Amino acid sequence: MLRGKAIPITTTDQRLLDRRGPSDWVHTDPWRVLRIQAEFVEGFGLLAELGMAVSVFGSSRAVPGTREFELAERISAGLAEAGYAVITGGGPGIMEAANKGAMSANGVSVGLGIELPLEQGLNDHVEIGIEFRYFFVRKTMFVKYSQAFVVLPGGFGTLDELFEALTLVQTGKITKFPIVLVGSSYWSGLLSWMRDTVAGQGKISPGDLDLLYIADEPGEVVRIIRAAHSNGEHPGLSAPRADGPLASPPAFQAEVEGG
Repeated sequence: MLRGKAIPITTTDQRLLDRRGPSDWVHTDPWRVLRIQAEFVEGFGLLAELGMAVSVFGSSRAVPGTREFELAERISAGLAEAGYAVITGGGPGIMEAANKGAMSANGVSVGLGIELPLEQGLNDHVEIGIEFRYFFVRKTMFVKYSQAFVVLPGGFGTLDELFEALTLVQTGKITKFPIVLVGSSYWSGLLSWMRDTVAGQGKISPGDLDLLYIADEPGEVVRIIRAAHSNGEHPGLSAPRADGPLASPPAFQAEVEGG
């Protein structure tokens, strides 16, 4: 409701139909809402029939020939052979490796890109791809269309996706799905801090650490995800078991227990 001096001197229709004046209106918040809506519609339409899928995250700085790059390839090939589509951020590094691995196994390779100053365009191994303007729209697509997250070593972006997933699962905003950290040596410091400091000071419950799995080998990653899904641990299946997730691999149990 507008009254008095708040009433504009022109009508909404007049402002819509009048072509005169500056073009700043295309950058205003109401117009951005339409752009955001368009991104949601485009993403939902593109991925609606994707089927079972796993998102693979990791550093954009990994280069071909390194162990992490090859590990991402092998994990994604294994996931594709197990019937999962592979979703990445569509960029270079681990993302490129994962898309390449999925294609090598005749799987479905998906890239959800983002406009960044230093990272433009989707890698050559993406078969189904879209680039987003807004991070939060892109994140929604990762969560909505993935039944598991695989997290290889990475930086701020990788950590952001990891803790986003953990928060959504912990708070019950989404149905629990497996979150697998790849590389016990890389993640050991973070896990120790979460156990000793975060859980130790009561900022999270000790049982919240059970939301994470850890693995070092591609076959182990695939086994964890398939076993978790067979027990109803992904969206669309039955609710998670009352006794908690699938038993974690020995490396993670030792880390959590201080062994």
